[in-house]
Amino acid sequence: MRLNPSRRLQGHPLFTLMPGHVISQCERSRFELRRFPVGPLNAQGKAQLKAVEGEYWKVEFALKEGVTKPSGLQVQRNFQNAARRAGGSVEGSDPEWCTLELDASFREGNPCTDYGTTLRINRGGREFWAFVGNTDEGYKMYVLAVGQMAQDISVNQLAEKLVKEGFLTLYVNFDTGKATIKPDSEKTQADAAGALKAAPTLKVEVGGHTDNVGSPKDNEKLSADRAQAVMAELVKRGVAANRLTAKGYGQNVLVADNRSEEGRARNRRVELVKK
Repeated sequence: MRLNPSRRLQGHPLFTLMPGHVISQCERSRFELRRFPVGPLNAQGKAQLKAVEGEYWKVEFALKEGVTKPSGLQVQRNFQNAARRAGGSVEGSDPEWCTLELDASFREGNPCTDYGTTLRINRGGREFWAFVGNTDEGYKMYVLAVGQMAQDISVNQLAEKLVKEGFLTLYVNFDTGKATIKPDSEKTQADAAGALKAAPTLKVEVGGHTDNVGSPKDNEKLSADRAQAVMAELVKRGVAANRLTAKGYGQNVLVADNRSEEGRARNRRVELVKK
């Protein structure tokens, strides 16, 4: 028995096989948490559990036909000796671990594990934890390479901006003089809904704003109608209605000069304002 890191891709991440065995099952996960039994059993017949996170393998081995099954002690000693010779350590073992109720994260239906042992090894710049135990067909091994999870998502930046700054400006395109949202505003609406769902406790006002084209009275109504249209769209996209209110400000709150088309375009907006 010896360490064999070159065989990881074959489903056997750390050790060579016990003679007369073949891999019968292998599961692998990029990131898991597993609890390894460590130390001697206490007075209640239980071991401590060491929580470890990282890349995880579960491998089961079956005895070849016609091969004499090794004893539980023989399997245990082989793995312990291999770990020690590689500079590793035995973190716990006991023939009575058959009575230990193993952590459910091992996903085993039968908690009985004869001659189980937990090993810790540094190999190739990585720390490995391994648990080895017997089965009726051969033996099983759980191996976890300690490491950080690769981060796949980030905080919704619009949600972060809304929480930090207190408002988001949405440039939603409407039909001229109406509260009908144009199809080209699909992404803006989706992003706004996503930001609100990423900050689920936040309540906001949906405020409508116009430029100064038209009468102040008409613009106030138009801005209110547009705010209502955006709020309805957000609710349709899964934002709880009780988190939203709508209000029209007409042409009264400017962010740019109405004397240019560019300024008027900036003033035609909908704002989500944190309450």
